[in-house]
Amino acid sequence: MSPRPGEVWLADLGLAAKTRPIVIVSRHDPEAPRALTIYVPLTTQNRGSRYEVGLPRLRFLRTESVANVQGVGSLPVTRLERKLGELPDEVLRKIRHALRFAFDIS
Repeated sequence: MSPRPGEVWLADLGLAAKTRPIVIVSRHDPEAPRALTIYVPLTTQNRGSRYEVGLPRLRFLRTESVANVQGVGSLPVTRLERKLGELPDEVLRKIRHALRFAFDIS
């Protein structure tokens, strides 16, 4: 399995036996030395900060959601349960911009 940037997956993040939707932000590299992917979690709790990117209404998500870049993390691809869909390119660009803000990268 080789997830691609902008894909939204349901993943086991090890939190109270719950799965959560995440968006893949790591580059697509089928020959990466480790079977890890970098993700940003999606949440319904919008706090209106620059660390969040609002998502458009997506048919594969039940409610309005935001990408919370403060929650960025990595996990083994074996913890990805199923692909839910893909974000529009413009939304992925906004998430990458928010990540640059969060990491203070010009």
